[in-house]
Amino acid sequence: MQSQMPKRVLFMISSMRGGGSERQTLLLLQHVDRTRIEPHLYLTERAGNLLSQIPSDVPVHSFDDHVGRGGLYYPGRIMNQQVSHLRAILAENRIEAVYDRTFHMTLVAGPACDRMGIPRVSTMVSPPHQALPMVEQRFVRFKRWRLANAYKKAAVLVAVSRAAAQSAERYYRLHSGSVRVIPNPVEFGKTDETTATVDRSLANPIQLICVGRMTTEKGHADLIRAIAFTESNGPEKSKWPETMPRLSLTMVGDGPLRHELEEMARESIHRQQIDFVGNDPAAIDRMRHSDALVLPSIFEGMPNVVLEAMALGLPVIATRSGGTIELQKDEPTMFFAEPNDPPSLASAILDFATDPAETKKRTAAATRYVREHHDVAKTTRAIEDLLVEACVTRE
Repeated sequence: MQSQMPKRVLFMISSMRGGGSERQTLLLLQHVDRTRIEPHLYLTERAGNLLSQIPSDVPVHSFDDHVGRGGLYYPGRIMNQQVSHLRAILAENRIEAVYDRTFHMTLVAGPACDRMGIPRVSTMVSPPHQALPMVEQRFVRFKRWRLANAYKKAAVLVAVSRAAAQSAERYYRLHSGSVRVIPNPVEFGKTDETTATVDRSLANPIQLICVGRMTTEKGHADLIRAIAFTESNGPEKSKWPETMPRLSLTMVGDGPLRHELEEMARESIHRQQIDFVGNDPAAIDRMRHSDALVLPSIFEGMPNVVLEAMALGLPVIATRSGGTIELQKDEPTMFFAEPNDPPSLASAILDFATDPAETKKRTAAATRYVREHHDVAKTTRAIEDLLVEACVTRE
């Protein structure tokens, strides 16, 4: 009896610029079982430092390689061209299932796959009631309607956290319990397991790092305001130490708000230090040599950079944003602050900086937690099962 042929699956993501969803897609491409899945990759833009890490056996299809994209402008023209281009890719490569990750990809994959009867596993990476209005801003009501239709027609719906799943079910009026939760994994081999056991001694100044695209939802402005509060002893002086610790913050990433944030830092920060270094493919190495990661996000699905920090044994200071609060169970794993609340974030930073015993305790708990609940092999197998099942059901 011959073994069953692997299923041809198209994984979809906007680019390979290095964000959390891009890194998660790359992990899937690297780890899916080739006896079960023959992976292809679809990009809207062939760009990003992660392109070189795509396995050599993965065909890459990109919309920006597509010729004949001109014509008169009208709302939705580019999206219609993307849908048409994707349908051609699906047909030419005899794709049997699609994994569309992020709502940008679902907007394209939904109509293309529906017309061809190709099943989709759609993955939501953020709470949509917050993400869609903030990220899209234009035609939000129409896109919400289109996404709701696409999600209702998907073979399987996946969210990376309970917060994202519950938000999606309410926002898109999906059946309760229809969205499965499969948390993002982290690969310990990439983060270096030995680092998690290092006994960290704080530098002077304390080295903080923030990694993320500089957009509104990532909360960088709140972090700059929080650092400014530590210079002035903040609004609750009586609760903070008389001698404030010196802080050095490295901001890794780029985006539309970078120049505005740099100007804000120049005007408001005097004693502490903030350095903007732009995109850095070696961000993990910078994290290894830092004292703590700060995540000031307004909302998150399941922050990849926090998982990487936990695997490294790097202390984390984070806002209670979406799926971030799900990264602990029976014991504290990080120092939490409230989102959109710079004084709360400043207090969390100072709690970390002035209580090394508690920091060590929480960091050890974080490493244990991520090892138990975010294994890359288990997550990949769960996604594989859904994709293969979708193909079999179609047959």
